[in-house]
Amino acid sequence: MRKNGLQVAIDGPASAGKSTVAKLVAKQFNYVYCDTGAMYRAITLKALQAGVSLDNVDEISKIVKSSKITFAPSNDGQRVFIDGDEITQEIRQEDVTNSVSAVAAIADVRKELSDQQKQIALNGGIVMDGRDIGSTVLPDAEVKIFLVASVEERAQRRYKENIQKGINTPLDELQLEIEARDYKDSHRKISPLTKAKDAIEIDTTSLSIEEVVSEIAKVVKNKLN
Repeated sequence: MRKNGLQVAIDGPASAGKSTVAKLVAKQFNYVYCDTGAMYRAITLKALQAGVSLDNVDEISKIVKSSKITFAPSNDGQRVFIDGDEITQEIRQEDVTNSVSAVAAIADVRKELSDQQKQIALNGGIVMDGRDIGSTVLPDAEVKIFLVASVEERAQRRYKENIQKGINTPLDELQLEIEARDYKDSHRKISPLTKAKDAIEIDTTSLSIEEVVSEIAKVVKNKLN
């Protein structure tokens, strides 16, 4: 086992419940939680704010190489910063959500952020969630989980989250956005969304958050024993 514990990789499509579950698993085992999606969102936000076109690969590559993304714990989960400025709320805006797949498909962006993620996870004691953690970022992780859920269920979850934030996007529109995101994420050339061969798949469609956390905790405990 690594110095601080296991590497736990949690992958899956948009709104499969990865971040919520990963935070709770990390808390249960006193591990660090790393939201890799927030890192891609941070670069996307910076590009959008700078007025850089999403197909301007050179400019976005410069942005990722010159940016410093950091995290800080908080009672509400995790605070996200880029170059010292807090962007926790901004990276969840709809324009970022609908643009992040394009930025995440850029080779330089994936390489730079994957390298940073590998460094963060080096000593273990980490729960990391994303699209390609078990397959690409942490291929030697002791625990690999792949969460899935129906498109309808994921759209419902996103809808409820948005309503709580005061965002009123029609449910059918969210469903189309999620389907489009799934397609982009699973068909990109570099590190597509894919289930690692040794990952345990959990269908969260009819499970509560607590039930999913309990399933993953069992796997972690088995590895620790």
